[in-house]
Amino acid sequence: MPEVKVHVRENNTATFICPSCGTVKHFDAGRFHHQRHIVSVRCRCQQVFSILLDFRRTYRKQTSLDGTYEILSEGGVGGGIIHINNISRGGIGFSVSGLHRIEKDQVIQVEFQLNDKNRTVLKKQAVVRSVRQNSIGCEFKCNADLDKALGFFLQN
Repeated sequence: MPEVKVHVRENNTATFICPSCGTVKHFDAGRFHHQRHIVSVRCRCQQVFSILLDFRRTYRKQTSLDGTYEILSEGGVGGGIIHINNISRGGIGFSVSGLHRIEKDQVIQVEFQLNDKNRTVLKKQAVVRSVRQNSIGCEFKCNADLDKALGFFLQN
């Protein structure tokens, strides 16, 4: 059974497009917010799919970008090369090769180049929100001054 990821908007509505026949279905996903996020649905073409409901506040784009990080927090030492797996208006998910000293709640600075037509270089401070071995999740420290280039990058 194929699985389709569906982003749930702030008003708890979501749009599902059947990969089999292309039918568009709008629905209220609010009732699933505090329950399971994977739901089985049957399209009117009789195809059955699993929908993974994504309740994140902002869209997260899968990427494959290289960059660097530097630990800025007091007592933090180190930095290195990162591979960015996903990015959103609010944060970034990346992996680090080998040993690292990244810990939850540290402030780091990441620098990376978008693969847009201008090859835009972004340098952003972020707070580490999750560390799962070599997979790191961060929230950008300042969302108000979101780079236009990042906004355009996320739309494409």
